[in-house]
Amino acid sequence: MKCPSCNSSNSKVIETRTTKDQAGTRRRRECNVCQYRFSTIETLILKLPEVIKKNGQMEAFSQNKILKGLKASCIKRPVTTEQLHDIVDRTIQWLFSRKVGQVASGDIGIFVMNELKNIDKVASIRFASVHQTFSDVNEFVSHLEKTF
Repeated sequence: MKCPSCNSSNSKVIETRTTKDQAGTRRRRECNVCQYRFSTIETLILKLPEVIKKNGQMEAFSQNKILKGLKASCIKRPVTTEQLHDIVDRTIQWLFSRKVGQVASGDIGIFVMNELKNIDKVASIRFASVHQTFSDVNEFVSHLEKTF
């Protein structure tokens, strides 16, 4: 680990503890050359599956895209940002539990929609109206009747 002050790679660990979310390890370090103290955080790098879009193209999974869609669905709804981040976290856990290299965007959308339904049904309907492809109003009403 290079010191941000003098760029030396000679440092020692003073203190180690887990991060608040238990997802990483925080290390307090001290440079042996200039005695500058700094912190590092180690986290596990996980490879998420690729997403197969409706048109057949492949793209990397983006938790920011999920979060953006959730935020749009929850405008003027009593849903907190923390709840939305929790849905994104559960979606990532679900993806890892599937142990596959590729997943259809529709499968991700259904999972997210069901998670959102547990928090706010109106937001879930908004999410479905964007995520699902409805050709007319009757198809949308049919979907609502099946879901709720």
